[in-house]
Amino acid sequence: MSTLTNSFEYILKNFENLKKLDEGEVERICKLILKARNIFVYGVGRSGIVGRMFAMRLVQLGLQAYFVGETITPVVTDKDVVILLSGTGETQGALLVAQICRRVNAKIISITSSTDNSIYKASDFKIVLEINKSSDLAPLGTLFESSSHILLDSMIALLMKMKGESENDLRQRHAIWL
Repeated sequence: MSTLTNSFEYILKNFENLKKLDEGEVERICKLILKARNIFVYGVGRSGIVGRMFAMRLVQLGLQAYFVGETITPVVTDKDVVILLSGTGETQGALLVAQICRRVNAKIISITSSTDNSIYKASDFKIVLEINKSSDLAPLGTLFESSSHILLDSMIALLMKMKGESENDLRQRHAIWL
């Protein structure tokens, strides 16, 4: 087999781990998201890109969502939810965001790859993605970032169902919908 095919198979096999997630916890998190006044998302690097994609979908779902650090992001309050993405759970920027959220009593949701990290411990709600060992077939944080993306897109489907929304409803809120 080619390197490309081996990489596909390695990454796809890792996605099987998503089936092990506690669906009840994911549903509780989705309910919390729907009740929040604002949803803030934060991650650094490729995790941040995944976070931005999720925030965009939340906006298309009709929710007030922001990515932390953008110029139009309002101040977080105790009526808000903050979602932190960090494979290691030790990303300095995410730790700082968690500290600020703690001061104002905002709810913190973390998505990390283990329970042994500072962000996990600082969070009210936690999703831990079981990630296979990195390799040249999926270097650095590829498995965490890709798994986070699939998880968050799947959560959008659940949020759509909870809100009674369709793809057409989201399309009408799309930035370039004509």
